[in-house]
Amino acid sequence: MDDRRTARLWEVDFLRGLAIIMMVIFHLAYDLDFFRIYEIDLSGGFWFYLARFTASLFLLLVGISLTLSHSRAKLAGQLSQYPFRLLKRSLWIMSLAMGITLVTYIVIGRGFIVFGILHLISISILLAYPLLRLGRMNLLLGLAAILLGLYIQELDVDFFWLIWLGLAPRDFVSLDYTPLFPWFGLVLMGIAAGALLYKDLVRRFSLPDISSWPVAGGLIFLGRNSLAIYIIHQPLLLGLIYLADGPSL
Repeated sequence: MDDRRTARLWEVDFLRGLAIIMMVIFHLAYDLDFFRIYEIDLSGGFWFYLARFTASLFLLLVGISLTLSHSRAKLAGQLSQYPFRLLKRSLWIMSLAMGITLVTYIVIGRGFIVFGILHLISISILLAYPLLRLGRMNLLLGLAAILLGLYIQELDVDFFWLIWLGLAPRDFVSLDYTPLFPWFGLVLMGIAAGALLYKDLVRRFSLPDISSWPVAGGLIFLGRNSLAIYIIHQPLLLGLIYLADGPSL
């Protein structure tokens, strides 16, 4: 058996774990501000850019991971089954995303999550499949998607049915809004990066292996369980906030 088919590239899980930590920190700040425990300006400065950087890192890693999983399927001679695996993965993530939509609608009403990052990842997995064969060329497509997204976000519309695309009315509010454009562009850039850095699952650059270090190992563990952590972290944060400051909520 080709060892490349089963070996994991630790740095990908490490970066995903780092993104998880940043996400939890931002959401803790958001919750503290939302419940008026501490006033935190999330609309600009450090917190604004932390949120954008975290989402960008997640989506770049989605693209890289798609490249890696496609290479594994190719080496295993299972390319014919690969689209069905992606479809199954996409449907599972979309079911979680719709669950989040329902819960946020019930709990907070206005501002509930209509098309957040999980919705985007689910759709991106399917849209990216036919583009995987383009490899590094996805860098140009990714740039085009980002530029298109920046353009259409400036358009003034009075309808909601293209929110998923990036066209939203000025008064639209959502806890997590990650439309296809420009954010799909980062997934495409991740695919390009994966094709450049990990052709056929071979690392094309030198990197010391620190995966056995305690901190690195912890981040790798988080990265390998990122979806589960994404789902459970907010209930845990809210529970901790309630225990710490429940009477004043």
